[in-house]
Amino acid sequence: MLALFDCNSFYCEAERVLRPSLRGVPLVVASNQDGCVVSRSEEAKALGVRMGHPVFELKQLRREAGLVVLSSNFPYYAEISERVFSLLDGFSPIVERASIDEAFANCDGLPGDITHRARRMRQRIIDWVGIPCGVGIASTKTLAKLSTLVSKKAERKPGSYPAHLSQVCNLDTVESAAVSEIMGLTDVSDVWGVGPRLTQQLREAGVATALDLRRLDPAMVRNRWSVVLERTVLELNGVQCLNVEDVPSARKEIACTRSFASPVRSLQILEDAVGDFVQRAAVKLRKQGSVAGQVLVFLRTSPFRSGPRHTPHAAMQTLEATNDSRVLTGLALMGLRMIHRVGYDYMKAGVVLQDLGSESLRQTAFDFDLQDRGSEVMGVVDALNQRYGRGTIGLGARWWIVALCWRTGVHGKIC
Repeated sequence: MLALFDCNSFYCEAERVLRPSLRGVPLVVASNQDGCVVSRSEEAKALGVRMGHPVFELKQLRREAGLVVLSSNFPYYAEISERVFSLLDGFSPIVERASIDEAFANCDGLPGDITHRARRMRQRIIDWVGIPCGVGIASTKTLAKLSTLVSKKAERKPGSYPAHLSQVCNLDTVESAAVSEIMGLTDVSDVWGVGPRLTQQLREAGVATALDLRRLDPAMVRNRWSVVLERTVLELNGVQCLNVEDVPSARKEIACTRSFASPVRSLQILEDAVGDFVQRAAVKLRKQGSVAGQVLVFLRTSPFRSGPRHTPHAAMQTLEATNDSRVLTGLALMGLRMIHRVGYDYMKAGVVLQDLGSESLRQTAFDFDLQDRGSEVMGVVDALNQRYGRGTIGLGARWWIVALCWRTGVHGKIC
């Protein structure tokens, strides 16, 4: 038995925790560069604002409907997410963090009524953190995602699903005929893992709802589409194919990229930006206990601006796999100097740490020098930044580069 806790309009609700006056007001949160919408309140959805909606197209709604547009504040959202997950750790001993705003919890062996227990946890999250969420309970991850969809829509759009399934939907307590009816009301595009292209292919094959998808033969689905969709069909039929992973798997690549608020030509500014990106990525690398064997650095000019275009990249190999920010930064800057060209207006830069492996299994170079103490140094740096705040100590990069990469230096309403 699995329970999925999925926060409603997470970024918007997190902003309302800080500013209760925004409750009931149409609200959206914009992306890094205030380019498009990444979170919408229910009131904003009712106005027709869609995910990815360009912010510049919302001027009329802001004037006439009072739509509020806020710049994103991801460090704050991460803090709110940690508060929610800390409560969920008390709900079940096995919790998988699926994203910043949702988590699967293993309910096997939990005492009492699971539905009642989930309702109490949902109310506790609202009371202690201020974030509403939908809860879906089922025997598989795919069914739990479907249950969460039902719990949210039943509350948001009365009449779309049975009212008693709002807020918390436990499909295991629903009769099989009613489950089939619910799946018949659910569009196939709302099934977890079914994207736009696959939706079109399924519609052409006569599959329009989740119920139609569940009735397909798994072997046929595997031969015609993929093993991934076969697992989806099996999970819709109650066959568990995806387990809850309380320990997240290590990433195969770690990237840090940003778009600039205005065109950048200066190599010095680009070096500061890339140096900051490497340090951010290296922290994540050390956190998961990995080392990198290659650093990829790239630059991009805007495809939407007039003028010459340049999209170079360079992959720099390390002598031995490492997670030392000093080594990785040196390689990234070397690659940056190789690809930078004078006269181009660069709008984006980034680094990608590749060829990742376990730190405990890395092969070191044959060297007669004194024992490398890079891991100890980086450990001290991470501990200081953890205690006193990110950016307390670094490699001498100009930390004001963050203001260049983020269009709004002060979090708040876009003017």
